[in-house]
Amino acid sequence: MARLNLLEETRYEKLPVTVYPDQKVASIAVARRIANLIISKQKAGEKAVLGLATGVTPIGVYAELVRLHKEEGLSFHNVITFNLDEYYPMKPKAPQSYVTFMNENLFNHIDIDKSKVHIPDGTLAKDAVAGFCLEYEKKISALGGLDLQILGIGRTGHIGFNEPGSAPNSGTRLVTLDDLTRNDASRDFGGKQNVPTKAITMGIGTIFKAREIILMAWSGKKAPIIKKAVEGEISGDVPATYLQLSQHVEFILDQDAASDLTRFGTPWLVKDCVWDNMLKKKAVIWLAELLNKPVLKLTEEDYNNHGMAQLAVEQGPVYNINIDIFNQMQHTITGWPGGKPDADDSQRPERALPAKKRSIIFSPHPDDDVISMGGTFIRLVDQGHDVHVAYQTSGNTAVWDDDVLRYMEFAIDFNQSIGDDNTHLQKLYEDMRAFFATKQPNQIDTIEIRDVKGFIRKSEAISGARYAGLDDDHIHFQALPFYETGKTKKNSVGEEDILLTMELLQKVKPQQVFVAGDFADPHGTHLVCFNIVIAALRRLRETEDWVKDCWVWMYRGAWKEFETYEIEMAVPLSPQEVLRKRNAIFKHQSQKDRAVFPGDDAREFWVRAEDRNRETAQCYDRLGLAEYQAMEAFVRYHF
Repeated sequence: MARLNLLEETRYEKLPVTVYPDQKVASIAVARRIANLIISKQKAGEKAVLGLATGVTPIGVYAELVRLHKEEGLSFHNVITFNLDEYYPMKPKAPQSYVTFMNENLFNHIDIDKSKVHIPDGTLAKDAVAGFCLEYEKKISALGGLDLQILGIGRTGHIGFNEPGSAPNSGTRLVTLDDLTRNDASRDFGGKQNVPTKAITMGIGTIFKAREIILMAWSGKKAPIIKKAVEGEISGDVPATYLQLSQHVEFILDQDAASDLTRFGTPWLVKDCVWDNMLKKKAVIWLAELLNKPVLKLTEEDYNNHGMAQLAVEQGPVYNINIDIFNQMQHTITGWPGGKPDADDSQRPERALPAKKRSIIFSPHPDDDVISMGGTFIRLVDQGHDVHVAYQTSGNTAVWDDDVLRYMEFAIDFNQSIGDDNTHLQKLYEDMRAFFATKQPNQIDTIEIRDVKGFIRKSEAISGARYAGLDDDHIHFQALPFYETGKTKKNSVGEEDILLTMELLQKVKPQQVFVAGDFADPHGTHLVCFNIVIAALRRLRETEDWVKDCWVWMYRGAWKEFETYEIEMAVPLSPQEVLRKRNAIFKHQSQKDRAVFPGDDAREFWVRAEDRNRETAQCYDRLGLAEYQAMEAFVRYHF
């Protein structure tokens, strides 16, 4: 019976999928399977032939394999490896090379014979690539093929670098990279313009010959493409769908990557559900949006025809369900993000008391505050709350080099105008120009250049916060140490990051804390900064009573908005407030027009923010609630 239930739940899925609670648990499971294969081959006196992947996805797997080698004696002496791909052209010692990646994450830490390691050669002359690819295929075939191939998946649906349009029988070859793929790689190269346009990749046909294939994916960013790969029709537009034809493939996902699959995204379509309030709200809003109806116009027939008959039977009549969900959404809307004084707050998202709250907005980068919640920021100040803003990082990796020269030239001219000696400043300027003339992609800037870039972003943040109404003593620059590497790759969070945050929280003792809950930013800085604030608050909760009355609100806006059913506070903005928010964003001139790391969204940040805020308001309007110009959305974090 359990098996029948599972088949019903997964009937939309066209290949085997295993879902783990998080990527750490999943990575350990994959590493153990690889280790078991190696050990079984050793016992049989055979070689284990592995196809390996690069990128963020397999890092945890490689870390666990290294641990198994160092702590449990797993030997790789019988292992032969073939990597999926390499950028072209690419020098093997370049930081972005997959040779460098594999050495740093795996090969340098285990006992593998380096002569048994095979990675496509990015240094070949173009006319030698075809011959190399043919030999690569022959080497794999001579060993009897790959025992196990591990894969990641790109947001275009590529496996290896087999981009949309790749043939299912393709072999190892030189390919042109998709624009989205190059966008996703831009952080590693110091900008998209530095990302190679081509790569050498194993073909889909080569991958198919492996006796076992494991495709791994982590995070909500991969959820949409995973749904297409697992449940969609086989198509060259999504190369990973070709894996549906294999009898030897398994997708291994964390919960976030699996979240769009039917059994998780709309489970009422495939099974009976336990209808808690969140699932009920999600289902009713989904139904209203699917049918393009206001919530209060949904009928019993609508429920029955779209997999929600169980909900109608258990909690109906459906009109009562509709009224309940409508009221819940209505109660999220408030023009008083700090709470409305002298009002009944039993059905409002924020408390009425204290009437004037101490609020602190944590901004991971120096512009996330105004981009993501600029309207609410200004509203809190206008309504008399004691608002502080804390910029957690300097943001100094996201400033164009020519902006540094422009500001230096301004400083030199200003010094000259007041008669100050420019000798030292002029020397620094000349050194910077010389450095930029020979700077390599992703090369770390000099300390002086990093300082200037940080000063640029600091001055813009001060201007934006002042425009929102803050005094200078309420503007805090933390420059958390984890960020200050000069590289796009940051250090792990340290004790000092948490202690600095605790110190600021103790100073302000806020009743409200706003944190970035948008974890889709390309560098992952938002998630790191969020975890630092939560860790600091958790520690303080153990010793300080004020923390127990401190509410934490998560905001989004720059990268991805909350789902409508998740929203717990929606702050409407008038047309005039939208313009004020835009003006606050405009204070961040170095991020305007063309940001250094824009992600895959070509719109300027102020345009993204306005579009998302307008879309949130329009969604509420379509569901039958009041019509507003725009809305900023928040979800409360519960300890």
